[in-house]
Amino acid sequence: MRMMKVTDYIIEFLIEKGCTQAFGYPGGSAANLVHSFYKYREKISAHVAYHEQAAAFEACGYAQISGCIGVAYSIGGPGATNLVTGIGHAFFDSIPLLCLTGNVNTYESCRNMHVRQRAFQECDILPVVKSLTKYCAYVEKAEEIRYHLERAYECAMSGRKGPVLLDLPMDVTKAEIDVDNLVGFTPEKIVALTEENSFGKIFHELLAESKRPCLVLGNGVKDISVKDVLEKAVKHLNLPCVTSMIAFDVLPGHPLCYGFLGASGSRSANFIAAKSDLIIAIGSRLDIRQVGVARHKFAPDAKIIRVDIDKGELEYKLHDDEYGFCLDAKQALAVICDVDIKSDYSGWREVCEIIRHKTQGLDMRAPNVYMKKISKYIPSYAVITTDVGQNQVWTAQCFELKKGQRVLFSGGFGAMGHALPAAIGAYYGGKKVAVAIAGDGGLQMNIQELQFIAREQIPIKIIVFNNHALGMIRHFQEVWFDGIYYQTKPEGGFSSPSFCKIANAYGIDSIEIHSIDNAVKAKEFLSSSKPALIEIQIDEDTYEYPKLRFGSPNQDQEPLIDRNLYRDLMEL
Repeated sequence: MRMMKVTDYIIEFLIEKGCTQAFGYPGGSAANLVHSFYKYREKISAHVAYHEQAAAFEACGYAQISGCIGVAYSIGGPGATNLVTGIGHAFFDSIPLLCLTGNVNTYESCRNMHVRQRAFQECDILPVVKSLTKYCAYVEKAEEIRYHLERAYECAMSGRKGPVLLDLPMDVTKAEIDVDNLVGFTPEKIVALTEENSFGKIFHELLAESKRPCLVLGNGVKDISVKDVLEKAVKHLNLPCVTSMIAFDVLPGHPLCYGFLGASGSRSANFIAAKSDLIIAIGSRLDIRQVGVARHKFAPDAKIIRVDIDKGELEYKLHDDEYGFCLDAKQALAVICDVDIKSDYSGWREVCEIIRHKTQGLDMRAPNVYMKKISKYIPSYAVITTDVGQNQVWTAQCFELKKGQRVLFSGGFGAMGHALPAAIGAYYGGKKVAVAIAGDGGLQMNIQELQFIAREQIPIKIIVFNNHALGMIRHFQEVWFDGIYYQTKPEGGFSSPSFCKIANAYGIDSIEIHSIDNAVKAKEFLSSSKPALIEIQIDEDTYEYPKLRFGSPNQDQEPLIDRNLYRDLMEL
């Protein structure tokens, strides 16, 4: 018989799985868990965040860079509900996240009673997170902990990865268990994804018939385990590639990569997709922001092969006659590497280069120029995170990636407040410099995490584009609401502080930049080993261009290019 406290068992389980960092906020119902983290502090570090939402984003950033499961913890009630935004982010972007929430003692709980609450801070979190998790459970008995932990971990890390949550009553967390007699979880026998042969056959046949094939890469290829086989497959195919916005960093600087698709994507990527006769999409949902509202009009003359690990995504078709294969991206890319390529696509590659050349530099406004220039000063080993809004789009459009850099977005969920805490988690995932790019709106949503950075003196760099507005929504209001800027500009009720003064109050070095010529001043701040904040003041109204008008084909973005040039590109 080997007796152990439940929370000690949980921490040992995490250590065994390779997890070395956790993020959360202490409190009464999480006190036993926090004390167990203390006992194992030589093997796993539990970091105090200053808001539970930030803790969830930090855990996600850690998971994306380390390849391990991310762990966020909180008390129940308001602490648990504060985790929900980070859980949603993990769910839609397929990030393995384990949330551990404390709850009131089982004998205090109002479960199965017709009252809202019996105990202070009591909340049944499971119905709240059920639609945003792959698995969630209330651990009612101490001896059930092994089963729930193993099941939660298996769900989070297998198939299309995602978040899980275990709700832990306080009397359960402090209970002693006989480790040798716990019942574990036995996964259902996994049916291997056996579509490689049929995928290989169709891919070979359609590629042989194609004159203008194009590879579309999505979030499914961003997993660190896919990197090597992706590079090998792209080299083997020697075909033009485009990406989703969230995956724009998968082929940094590659001559065959023509940018990202979609409403705010690069004109070259959208023209190339429109002119292709075969689209091979791997790990990309091909959602509305990528292909437009009229999905069937995307790449209208192309046959489409789609590979996705989530069968549900394949049911959401673009063309009625498309081919869908439920496969892991790594499997599909390995099959591609073995396909004999006989056709000569040099003429098609020349067309793609003409498109790139003719569309380059059409949309370079001040923020885009700032982004391009600042990116040159960021080290090649850095991780970049962004918030949501114009700053995210400018990053995807104009950040000049170096080999080795990775970029983390809040893609599907699009959660403001992501950049700063995600950068913290990313730093702990690889112990390398992390750069958080944000707007003045998003940064204020988790600005309290500056204290985390100041406390730990970790090399996080914050670049905030301060246009004193909620720029993306301000743009909407200009187009759709006759320029009535209610709640998006100072005259409408929105305002922003001096972020440099705030950084200084936290003891973080800062610099304010007012012109593109002075952007070079950021170089020293970005190359140091200390935390720093760079505030870029943009006085003009800012825009996210190019931008697709509702109902238009992807390649005809605003501001509209010269009609003769448009026709010439379409006739190439």
